[in-house]
Amino acid sequence: MRKTFTKIVITGLFFLPLRAHAQTETITGFTTITSGTQKQLESRFDQQLDAQNIGAAIKTFSAKPHHISSAGSKEYATLIENKLKSYGFDTRIETYTVLFPTPITRVLEMTGPTTFKALLKEPLLKEDATSGQQGQLPVYNAWSADGDVKGDLVFVNYGLPQDYEELEKLGIDVKGKIVIAKYGRSWRGIKPKVAQEHGAIGCIIYSDPKEDGYFQGDVYPKGAFKNEYGAQRGSVMDMVIYPGDPLTPGVGATQSATRIASHNEAPNLLKIPVLPISYHDAEPLLKALEGPVAPPDWRGALPFTYHIGPGKTKVHLKVAFDWKMVPCYDVIGMIKGSKLPDEWVIRGNHHDAWVNGAGDPVSGLAAMLEEAKSIGAMVKGGWKPTRTLVYCAWDGEEPGLLGSTEWAEDHGAELQQKCVVYINSDGNERGFLEAGGSHALTKMMDEVAKGITDPQTKVSVYDRHKAREVVSAAGTKAKKDVLAETTMELDALGSGSDFSTFLQHLGIPALNLGYGGEGPGGEYHSIYDSYDLYKRFKDPTFAYGVALAQTAGHVALRMSESELLPFDFTDLYKTLQNYTTELQTLTETMRDNTAIENKLLSQSKYVLASDPSKTFIAPKAKDEVPYIDFSPLQNALVTLQKSTDSLVGVIKKANAAGGNHDALNKQLYQAEQQLLLKNGLPRRNWYRHAIYAPGFYTGYGVKTMPGIREAIEQRDWKEAQEQIGLSAEAITKLAAYLSIIMR
Repeated sequence: MRKTFTKIVITGLFFLPLRAHAQTETITGFTTITSGTQKQLESRFDQQLDAQNIGAAIKTFSAKPHHISSAGSKEYATLIENKLKSYGFDTRIETYTVLFPTPITRVLEMTGPTTFKALLKEPLLKEDATSGQQGQLPVYNAWSADGDVKGDLVFVNYGLPQDYEELEKLGIDVKGKIVIAKYGRSWRGIKPKVAQEHGAIGCIIYSDPKEDGYFQGDVYPKGAFKNEYGAQRGSVMDMVIYPGDPLTPGVGATQSATRIASHNEAPNLLKIPVLPISYHDAEPLLKALEGPVAPPDWRGALPFTYHIGPGKTKVHLKVAFDWKMVPCYDVIGMIKGSKLPDEWVIRGNHHDAWVNGAGDPVSGLAAMLEEAKSIGAMVKGGWKPTRTLVYCAWDGEEPGLLGSTEWAEDHGAELQQKCVVYINSDGNERGFLEAGGSHALTKMMDEVAKGITDPQTKVSVYDRHKAREVVSAAGTKAKKDVLAETTMELDALGSGSDFSTFLQHLGIPALNLGYGGEGPGGEYHSIYDSYDLYKRFKDPTFAYGVALAQTAGHVALRMSESELLPFDFTDLYKTLQNYTTELQTLTETMRDNTAIENKLLSQSKYVLASDPSKTFIAPKAKDEVPYIDFSPLQNALVTLQKSTDSLVGVIKKANAAGGNHDALNKQLYQAEQQLLLKNGLPRRNWYRHAIYAPGFYTGYGVKTMPGIREAIEQRDWKEAQEQIGLSAEAITKLAAYLSIIMR
């Protein structure tokens, strides 16, 4: 379920005037003396990593389909368990019982003005040894509703709220109709969600060649872009309400768990049927559409004029599923800490795939297992970690973060006491370091990135990441601003992988790490996500598997061995200050735009350029943006700044004095829990973090300070003011907590 990275081609990359830097003599969290010991430990760890071993693991774990509940899933979970045991980890499989639907019936046909029946199948290719295996899940969307519907077809672009605003201007209503949307610009589950909200009775999602097909480059098997038959499986669970097993929100899906009686009652599941298709199957449907010509930015790369409909084009969509309760196998391996066994550093990657999954997730899993092998070798050589290391391979991530969510919910109270950090990865390929997570870990992550060498360019992965930021920045000033930065910034985390429950539900510090940005993504969630494709196009030498193992491994080792845990809350304060400024700017911009738009509405007549006899339906004037009082948030940030600045001095003194820092460390890693909202976010109380959440209409994409931001975007001014107060309370609570640490 990993996010896909944008392909960026950079010419003359390393002739940019990057600011010189060197790995600091002292690593944050260590003294000058112990920093040297830690660097030696990390060097020993690196020496154990083997690219060819990672490649062999990718081949092994992608040799057969292994979706949750499949024979391959159980086989691979057992293989992972045995590997971790052989490395010296105390390992077990924890099994949960979860709902998982698989398709019984899939029919899509055009009944007018001509007839056509969709193929709904990806063909075997002689160049791809694992394509066309028995047991591969067919093309479908998990968590679609059962349905048998017939109706007019309407093209809705990417199926986002703003696309429906455009349809409204054109006088097109999708109520009682079936919509067809392009993949892209949001997580797939948002498209049927918005369609359902607008009264559509069914939703089709297709991959346009403009996004990841022949418009971008050679298609598979010649190249790695999506061929005409490739289609993207995937979940359409409304994960922004809650992830995990739909029948057990907030509690682990154990045998004895209390469950919602029926999937039809689960609040995070759709009520309309949904089906993904290839552009081979989409072409006849779109070509038959009439009605207005699609706006320029709606048009894809298929060889005809894109129309919106409705008209004479009618389709029949029928899907039915086997709603089964199935086992979910989480593999948990531990090496007990020698001094602090009740402080856990948790590392995770999922093991299930939609089909064979060489890229997603096996490339990340193989790197994680290589880390575990290296750590095991050091333990066998006499080294012992200070804190307990926990290596986890999650099942059921693809349908909706099932394995990690159920495990974290099941062990929530214990994790909030013991978990120092959760370090996640997913799919991995050649390219640039992508790092997101809790902003109090910015400095630690920056130091790690500056100490890892990029396999392709031989500069640090920090330098390569920064070079991309410089080249990608728009305008001279923006480029200068990036060049002036000396620290790698962490991205804020939305959703789409197994960090979500740890960070956004339990308030546990988390990081999400991976490399990418150079490989095409046409194979995503298809039968062609195979070892053959990965070896040719994604990471041919598996060198970026080693880079991921080094990056995540160094983080795990520093969090395990640091004398004073490397949390720096001044970085969090600066981030929150920036978010607050963004929210104020957003409000001011909306106020100005509303005034301009309302003035234009009073003066303008909307005319369709393609047909002057038709007129737009003019949108209603919007309510003016009222005054929003941000002072509670600003005051809370002033308090937080004082606390974080003072805490820096306290930590320096503690570090210089030496001694036992156990009590201080526990206070530091539990600090993020102070940012949890007592009643959660509006309309989705499972998400409790005041700072990070997936967007209600973006899915994977993050919304920072989500309660405030989304209320403003939805023009709910009363709620916006309420959420400012609640977020200010959370920040003030964190400031008070940090002040207590200093006493």
